[in-house]
Amino acid sequence: MADKKKSLADLGALTSETPEAPAPAPEATEATETAMPEAAETTVAEAPARERRDKDAPDDQGVSTQGPQIQAVLREQQLDKHGRAYATGRRKDAVARVWLKPGSGKIVVNERDQEVYFARPSLRLVINQPFGITERVGQYDVIATVKGGGLSGQAGAVKHGIAQALSRYEPALRTTVKRAGFLTRDSRVVERKKYGRAKARRSFQFSKR
Repeated sequence: MADKKKSLADLGALTSETPEAPAPAPEATEATETAMPEAAETTVAEAPARERRDKDAPDDQGVSTQGPQIQAVLREQQLDKHGRAYATGRRKDAVARVWLKPGSGKIVVNERDQEVYFARPSLRLVINQPFGITERVGQYDVIATVKGGGLSGQAGAVKHGIAQALSRYEPALRTTVKRAGFLTRDSRVVERKKYGRAKARRSFQFSKR
């Protein structure tokens, strides 16, 4: 029995021992040390090339992010048989029809000069804004007919029409006029009166007794 116990203990000791890894040969160690700097140099050299490939590679949609960009296509010039550009402008309840052609900067509204029709300087400043933003002051004549609304709304309608006509006569100016917001129809109007209130939101005076 003792011999059996001893043999089992020897068997457990033999199975628990882990084999030692063989020591690497000195020549293999030297080869590994010399190969590591070369691999690092290769990685550093390949990094710029990889970055260039990544920049020139197309994105998820298949469109290259680098290279020549596509230029915006200019619209065609829109003129009538008299060589004028026509546009319609709107603001509040006013509607203006505007004809624009090269000239000395004369603006006629409803067969009257702008100083007579729009007596307030602020209104004349409004209708000349498209020419100021595009540096075309005094280079175009404008003939406009406007109806509906008051003077403020009519001035805004004429300005809207001039901006539209100017972008049709010179399509290259469309970007400048559009960025200034002159091609967008101003949709702001007076809020309607509500029942039970003095105005749109003004309440009646409160009386406690």
